Amino acid sequence: MKISQCMSRDLRVATLDNSLQSAAQIMSEIDCGFVPVADEDRLVGVITDRDIAIRGVARGLQPGAPVSEAMSEEILYCFEEDEADDVLGNMGDLQLRRMPVLDREKRLVGIVSITDLATHGEAAAAGAALGEIARPSDVHSQHQ
Repeated sequence: MKISQCMSRDLRVATLDNSLQSAAQIMSEIDCGFVPVADEDRLVGVITDRDIAIRGVARGLQPGAPVSEAMSEEILYCFEEDEADDVLGNMGDLQLRRMPVLDREKRLVGIVSITDLATHGEAAAAGAALGEIARPSDVHSQHQ
C-alpha cells in the first residue's frame, strides 16, 4: 500500500511567525501534539507539544514567542508514493509516531501516523513499529 492511500490530507500548519500559543491552540483543536511548520507550501520544520514545553516554556519563552524559536528544524519525512511497510520500518527506527508526507516537488501534502497505517490494513507492522518507538533510546533520553 502507498502512503497516499492512508495519509491524512486534512492539514493544519503553523508558520514561522505564528506564536507558540497559536501552535498550541492548533494542537488542542485537532487533538494532536504535532503541527508541521510551513513557509507557503514548503515544509521548514515541525513543532510539537514537547518542543513548546522543553524548548519554549523551560527556556522562559513567552506564549507570544514565534514558533521559529522552539520548532524542530530537522525534518524527517516520507513521500506520498512510498510503500507503507517501508515507512513503518523507518518510523520505528526513528521512533516517530507521525511523519509529514511530501510530494516529489517536496511540497507538504499530508501527515501519516501509526494509527493511520494500523487502520488501513498494516496493524501487525504498525504494532512492531510502535514497539520500536516505545523502546528506551539515547535519542530521546531525559538524561542528556
